[in-house]
Amino acid sequence: MSQLSPQRRRLLAPALFGLLLLVVWLLAASAASPLLLPGPGGVLTRIVEDAVAGTLWPYLAVTLAEAIGGCLLGALAALPLAIAIHRSAWFSDAVQPFLGATQAIPAIALAPLLVLWIGYGLVPVVLLCALIVFFPILVAAVTGLRMVDREVVDAARLDGAGSLALLRHVEAPLALPSLLGGFKNGFALSVTGAVVGEMVMGGSGLGTVLTVQRDAVDTAGMFATIAWLCLIAAGAYSLIAWWERRSAIVESLT
Repeated sequence: MSQLSPQRRRLLAPALFGLLLLVVWLLAASAASPLLLPGPGGVLTRIVEDAVAGTLWPYLAVTLAEAIGGCLLGALAALPLAIAIHRSAWFSDAVQPFLGATQAIPAIALAPLLVLWIGYGLVPVVLLCALIVFFPILVAAVTGLRMVDREVVDAARLDGAGSLALLRHVEAPLALPSLLGGFKNGFALSVTGAVVGEMVMGGSGLGTVLTVQRDAVDTAGMFATIAWLCLIAAGAYSLIAWWERRSAIVESLT
């Protein structure tokens, strides 16, 4: 049998894995109460009903805006710091132990503090998302910059490239695959941060919808809302993965 092309494999592999998960879900749901574990049919019906009625679209838009805003804000803080860590050994040795220590603080512990300092609303949720995605993007950026071939950097310097030109034309393009990997993980975490923030600090996104459905013991509704969150994260992940593959193709052609 001829080997599948990479494009077909990228379509077929997730479909087969999704089918396997669906079979496992069906078997588990058949042995449990619908109140505890609704079946795929009931959840799919609820998803379609919500999509047709449009009841979840405003909440979904808020959560998406919070996740995107938090991811971009976290990146704006992480990227300059990554460049400074890469360029200065003293600065790297000074800040990295403290940056690692910050990851021991759970996001749910930061949420009440943000409420005290800023209040309720969109801004504290975006800040919580930014704090969550900051470290993964920082680590990915630093790793990508440090993996750039030193011979290529030295050759660019011999050609007269300054610090900014070196970063723009050599280091940043070569570090892009690693950085995009950080963005893939970061955006998924940002969606999680948006939901956690809304559930703890209040809001008008899908986290609030989940809280209402939990209090109403609406299990099928909770599964449907979680499915929408998974679609957001999977869509963003696939988009960034496409960008990653495209940048790799462009790099190979240049």
